[in-house]
This record gives sequence, structure tokens and C-alpha cells, in this order.
Amino acid sequence: MEAPLYPDFPLDPFTPRGGQPAFWVGPRHLAGDDGRLYDAVADTLAGLGWTSLTIVRGRHVPDEAAEDRQVLRSTVLYISPDALRWAQWSLADEPFHLGELPIAWQISARAERSSPLAQWSAYFTSDVPGEAVTDFLVALDARDQPTVPLAGPEAVLDAVAAHGWLRDIDQPQTAATDPTFASHISLGEVPPLIQDADPRALTTETDEAGPAGWQAWAEPALGAPCLWVSCFAAGVPHDLVAAFAASLSSTAPVLRRVLPEATRERLLRAPAS
Repeated sequence: MEAPLYPDFPLDPFTPRGGQPAFWVGPRHLAGDDGRLYDAVADTLAGLGWTSLTIVRGRHVPDEAAEDRQVLRSTVLYISPDALRWAQWSLADEPFHLGELPIAWQISARAERSSPLAQWSAYFTSDVPGEAVTDFLVALDARDQPTVPLAGPEAVLDAVAAHGWLRDIDQPQTAATDPTFASHISLGEVPPLIQDADPRALTTETDEAGPAGWQAWAEPALGAPCLWVSCFAAGVPHDLVAAFAASLSSTAPVLRRVLPEATRERLLRAPAS
């Protein structure tokens, strides 16, 4: 069982000036995104030199005041300097859902600039820890060829096992879970609409298994709604998924001001001074 580091210290202590109090919390995979998933990723991409583009859709009447304009949808797109990889904040742009949660970030890559389509895409809902998404992006940015695999699927399971996660008894080569059985990662058929260049994704019959990709999710209690979900198309190199998995399962505490309601009682926490 997990418990507060300071059980007598209130979760929401009074903070006279400076807004919400900050805590060092763990485990990371249950700590949520602090309500800053956009900012955490956007700041990282800006630091890597990716270019941002904003598309705003709405109605605009001549001589209408800016504050009265009706914005229907907006998309923020970040593109790497070599234009081989990009990240789209889609939460405000009617995203589709994973585990009944809307997609927040979609990250894609292609092998050549001449190709109009992504070779693979990865998807992250809100409350995926921002540290794990940014570490995935840093690993992606560091690669010369973002679509070429540099490791096998074992790298993903080794990454979480190094932090104490347990391999699935029935599927030790393709699945693992954290010691509290709240968060999971597995290699298998991905949901429909997950973009991948593998043509089998478009030709698979209903009774056939499609290409296998990685999925990770947190389910705070059996049968409860997921806290977050991430999904990687079959073409995502395993070493990149391993970078995400290593960060997600890290035992290092993370700084948070906003704790997920579904997991707040399960988090170890200490006030940040």
C-alpha cells in the first residue's frame, strides 16, 4: 500500500501567497500531468528548436471586436527543423478517443520529406505524465532517422522491469504492470484509426489481428475509468517506446500542484520547500 510521506500533513495546506502548494510525489505513472501537459511539451519542443504553427477556425464579422470573435476550433502544430517529425496538440480540435479519453498530443514521423504521410504516430491523452511525453520527444529529436528501429520489443519491457515493474505471467514477452497493478504496458493489436504506414492496417479482415503496437494505460481500480492512455502505432521504433516507458516507470519523484482525484490517496507525497 502507498501512503503519504507525511500522513499528518494535509494534502491541501493553506498557502498564504503564491497559489497552490507544490508537492514532490510518486509514483510518477499515477501523478497525472499537473494540468500542464500542453505547456510541458510545448516548452520542450521550443527548446529543441521546433517551429510552431497555430491554425484558428472561427467566425469573424467585419469590425467585430476581437473578444467577440467565435473561435470554433484551433490546432497547434510543432514541426522539427528537418520536417521529418511533428507534434500536434489536438485536444482543442475535436480529437478522437482512447479508453474514452480524448487525445491531447499526437506525435508523428516520416522517413523522407517527400512523403506526404506519416510513417507512424503516437497518441497521448491528458494526465499522461508530461515527463514521459517530453522524454519520448527528446529521444525522437535525437535520432537522425526517426522511422528506423534500433532495438527490439524487449527494450521496452527491460526499461520498466529496471524500475520494479512485473512482467505479465501469461505474456512475459509482451506485457508488464507496475507492482500495484494500476498501470500497464503491452504489445498487441492497436485500436482502429491509429495511423501507421503498414498497409496491413488497412487490409486486415475483422477476424484477423492487425499490426502489433504498444499501448500503456493507468486504471486506478479494477473496472474504474482510465486515468490516462497512450498508444503507439506498429511502426513506432521500440527504442522510442522504451524511452517513454523508462520515464513513465521512473521512481524519481515529480513536482505537482494538481493531483488527480482518482489517485491522490495512492500517491506518496512530500511538500516542496
